[in-house]
Amino acid sequence: MYRRAFLFASSAAVTLGAMVRPGAATSLAEGPFEITRTDAEWRNLLSDAEYAILRGAETERAYTSPLNDENRAGNFLCGGCDLPVYAAEHKFDSGTGWPSFTQALPNAIGTMEDRSSIFQVRTECHCRRCGSHLGHVFDDGPAPTGMRHCINGLALNFRPA
Repeated sequence: MYRRAFLFASSAAVTLGAMVRPGAATSLAEGPFEITRTDAEWRNLLSDAEYAILRGAETERAYTSPLNDENRAGNFLCGGCDLPVYAAEHKFDSGTGWPSFTQALPNAIGTMEDRSSIFQVRTECHCRRCGSHLGHVFDDGPAPTGMRHCINGLALNFRPA
């Protein structure tokens, strides 16, 4: 089911360009967070594309992240602060073009309602430590959780076990 819904949404995303959520920075999670930086510090720390996703809540193009094919044991870390947010053992191929996980690590992410899409109300997920936008959580994933954490590859770093 998530593949069918994704095909419609991804067609629209490709039509809109590389980033599908322009001007969304005002919807970033509100703190307080353990790690805070000024906008200038974030821009100095991150590439333009990473900044657009992590601090601007935009979305990368599907199938562009090398982390889609990352299958080694280890952890995926927040690209903004290196907090471990997902374990490789919970990663699965959703066929959507973004790294997908059935669950986050305990106490790693926060969520909030996202009404920026004209297609649906979504659940946005962010790093609980620095507030960086990671992606979205959907309830159409596989067992055992039934959840699909659809995460931007540029929002993550990978640390092998």
